[in-house]
Amino acid sequence: MLTGVVTGFVDLPWWGYVVYALAVTHVTIAAVTIFLHRCQAHRALDLHPVISHFFRFWLWLTTGMVTKAWTAIHRKHHARVETAEDPHSPQIYGIRKVLWEGAELYRKEALNQETLDKYGRGTPDDWIERNLYAKHDMSGIVLLFLVNFALFGFVGVTIWAVQMAWIPFFAAGVINGIGHYWGYRNFQPEDASTNIVPWGIIIGGEELHNNHHAYASSARFSIRWYEFDLGWHYIRALERLGLAQVKKVAPALKLDAAKTRCDLATVQAVITHRYEVLAKYARSLRKTCAEEIRSLRARAVSVDRAVVKRMLHVDATALPANERAQVNEALSNSRVLATVFTMRQELTALWQRSSASKEQLVRQLEDWCARAEASGIIALQEFSRRLRCYA
Repeated sequence: MLTGVVTGFVDLPWWGYVVYALAVTHVTIAAVTIFLHRCQAHRALDLHPVISHFFRFWLWLTTGMVTKAWTAIHRKHHARVETAEDPHSPQIYGIRKVLWEGAELYRKEALNQETLDKYGRGTPDDWIERNLYAKHDMSGIVLLFLVNFALFGFVGVTIWAVQMAWIPFFAAGVINGIGHYWGYRNFQPEDASTNIVPWGIIIGGEELHNNHHAYASSARFSIRWYEFDLGWHYIRALERLGLAQVKKVAPALKLDAAKTRCDLATVQAVITHRYEVLAKYARSLRKTCAEEIRSLRARAVSVDRAVVKRMLHVDATALPANERAQVNEALSNSRVLATVFTMRQELTALWQRSSASKEQLVRQLEDWCARAEASGIIALQEFSRRLRCYA
């Protein structure tokens, strides 16, 4: 009897406990990325009620997270990203705070009723949500502890501890922290989001965070041919079984090499793919700016290369005051840098002019391309000619 209490009713080899722990934590990751994130927060897909309720139950059992709170906090993150109102930005709180105390930031924001009311609309509000999952959110965690202990004894307690730490560290810490601090960027949204690695396996695809911020309502996070989104493959499997319906994915960029002038389709494509346009602009002009910096330094003009590089990636208003002064100094000494910087600002203004008519937007884009091609900057000319091909 004592042996059963210590070891539990299920006896596995050491690797069996490891496999079990990885399996149950992976189900939790799938529940977070498929149900909470893509389905509830962004409405990128619909789930069959049976699958939806399984995920709700599993999350109550393994995390104690309330659907409305998680959804509201994440929506607020997108709406107020990298500002003082962002619930968990490492640009505001610092990377250490978000990485190691991300769960604390989440719990603090979950107590903000204004956040829940404003951003938590449309989440489950049935009897079981009100009377069990939301009202007794810690009961599931206690139940899981008892089940693990009954099955595996004290080893089950260790597995339970791993389950409790998995989401707070990987989701609240790694994604919200490293995913806005370090990694590579396919796109240039107005935030610091990054893709941590191109293979979304350990966290179910959430590793592709920059892609997600560029196309927030897409059910698929992978964009490039070399990127892998495990959560998306689970969704596709559910879809084939009739248990999910994808509502939206990131649109594919189409090019028409025969186009030589901008039209409404060009404008629509540029606006739709605006974050990719900015990323391509930065990559296209990188070499030109580097050569111009070397030329300035040869003329004894002091230029901070890192500041000029950031100039290609962010809006002028996002630069700190001291960096704006350095940028202005560089621009006053270089026609090339001034042109590159000004043309970027004017390009971003295209999709910010919501009051302009369709015809005005077409004329503005055509005028931008004409001036880019008359600039004498080869890289800018080539970028403009490719932009005309957007269809």
